[in-house]
Amino acid sequence: MSNYLDQVAWNNDGLAPVITLEAETGELLMQAWVNRQALLTAIDEGCAVYWSRSRNKLWRKGEESGNTQKLVDVFLDCDDDSLCYVVEQAGGIACHTGRKSCFHKRLQSGDWVLQGDVVKDPNEMYKPSESDAS
Repeated sequence: MSNYLDQVAWNNDGLAPVITLEAETGELLMQAWVNRQALLTAIDEGCAVYWSRSRNKLWRKGEESGNTQKLVDVFLDCDDDSLCYVVEQAGGIACHTGRKSCFHKRLQSGDWVLQGDVVKDPNEMYKPSESDAS
């Protein structure tokens, strides 16, 4: 049997998109990216791990905010090029804006309208970085 990592059709950057759903409700929480190491680490640790393209490193969801994601299931789509994490979302917040879902802008009559309340002020979840202090 071949390694499950070899069955993923990684893009030219060695990445695959991953959609994340809440296990209890099926609600769409977020979309991010994984590389081989992120997926392997997520499976090994039982928590959602992604690849941060902006920081160029592994990113464990909730490492700063505390809003971790326990990995319940992982799916690969029919083209082998897109993944889905099913998670238990700690704190009820997946978005860095403090909302439950990153998908909180809905197209209505040609405008993006905010949906859903801010559950927690992002300033309470994240410490300012050194670059923010200058």
